[in-house]
Amino acid sequence: MNNKNETANKEPNRADLPPIESKAEMIAYLEAGAKPKEEWVIGTEHEKFGFCWDDLSPLPYAGECSVRAVLEGLANQFGWERVFEGDNIIALKQAGASITLEPGGQFELSGAPLKSLIQTCNEVNQHLEQVRSIAEPMGIGYLGMGFTPNWSRAEMPQMPKGRYTIMRRYMPKVGSLGLDMMHRTATVQVNLDFGSESDMVKKFRTSLALQPIATALFANSPLTEGKPNGWCSYRGHIWTDTDPDRTGLLDFVFEDGFGFERYVDYMLDVPMYFVYRDGDYMDAAGLSFKDFMAGKLEPAPGQLPSLKDWEDHLSTAFPEVRLKTFLEMRGADSGSWNTICALPALWVGLLYDDACLEAAWDVAKDWDREQRHHLREDAARFGMQAKIGRHKLQDIAKEVIAIAREGLNKRAMLDKSGNNESGFLQPIVEVANSGVTMAERKLAEFEGEMGRDMRALYEKYAY
Repeated sequence: MNNKNETANKEPNRADLPPIESKAEMIAYLEAGAKPKEEWVIGTEHEKFGFCWDDLSPLPYAGECSVRAVLEGLANQFGWERVFEGDNIIALKQAGASITLEPGGQFELSGAPLKSLIQTCNEVNQHLEQVRSIAEPMGIGYLGMGFTPNWSRAEMPQMPKGRYTIMRRYMPKVGSLGLDMMHRTATVQVNLDFGSESDMVKKFRTSLALQPIATALFANSPLTEGKPNGWCSYRGHIWTDTDPDRTGLLDFVFEDGFGFERYVDYMLDVPMYFVYRDGDYMDAAGLSFKDFMAGKLEPAPGQLPSLKDWEDHLSTAFPEVRLKTFLEMRGADSGSWNTICALPALWVGLLYDDACLEAAWDVAKDWDREQRHHLREDAARFGMQAKIGRHKLQDIAKEVIAIAREGLNKRAMLDKSGNNESGFLQPIVEVANSGVTMAERKLAEFEGEMGRDMRALYEKYAY
């Protein structure tokens, strides 16, 4: 490869890396994520569905109207560095950010770690403008929703990534909706830092308990194959029947003694997907990482995992909040352009100020296991009208947003016009005040003024 902005998706041979010798090393890997508060940053990720305007079909990987054409256009025009798997371009990277492909071609920006939401929103805006400038001349558009409103599972393209091939074979063995999760859902998430083990525990518990609030506030997937599906967040429902070994609310996080070691124990019990060696993914789906550590993994006999393998394994669990060397908030549907920055605003406001973190925990600390699980399902189904005990989720959402606003006001980070970060909450303020989710608003429009015309939905809500 001679072009300066091309790279293969290669790394040093993992078989030559130092093997993990004890559980303590895996615990230390997570502990190393702790940072002093002045170094905390914000990493925002958002996914969107690409489609061809002529027939509203999903973008295939290759061809004139395709995922690969957009990736090549972004690399050529804006200097993004290509990443390959074999002969296929599968990602781009630039200045700490990356553009990656989900299994069904969902186009994801994984943003650079940034200090302020103002920088985050500038990054989102620049990305979407770049994508639009490449896509529009090709007759390509992008839509932000939690679940594709019209495509069937059979219509979805498959991206040429080895790990996804393994997952496609495995998913039907452990749940009925895993293939839909892979190919037909899209999300927005934010990755945030912690200062210590105790700080991680507080943030994990608080954000995990309140994740259904985010699910309801960002609910945006009411349609399946052109018809109402009965859910505000069908994406949220899909995660309840994907793979019980690696999803959910992780009840142990709320137990006494939770910390880095307990999360490592959980991950050691999560079945593997693959072993990556020499540019290839070996199928290890359903097998044990403990066997890997003992050199007894059937696809890779005698081989031992390195911390790079542990890093890979950490990425194969999908709970509502996920721990790596940071915490990932994973409970929100993808949405319209103006809603993308609201998700990081909510969680930064709640988690990055100590007093606001305590106030947020006070909201949820008395909920028991049954209430948390019940709320998770009802938030996805009923949105703002869900209840926990006698309390309507809408009222809880208003309280949570008020805490987040206080946290953002206290950060006092201002844009050029003198506005602080709290303005990014406005889209979800409107949801909480009205009690009407984005999903319910879209569904009413689709069945009313749009006359169930799918093209009208795309024309109004495409980026």
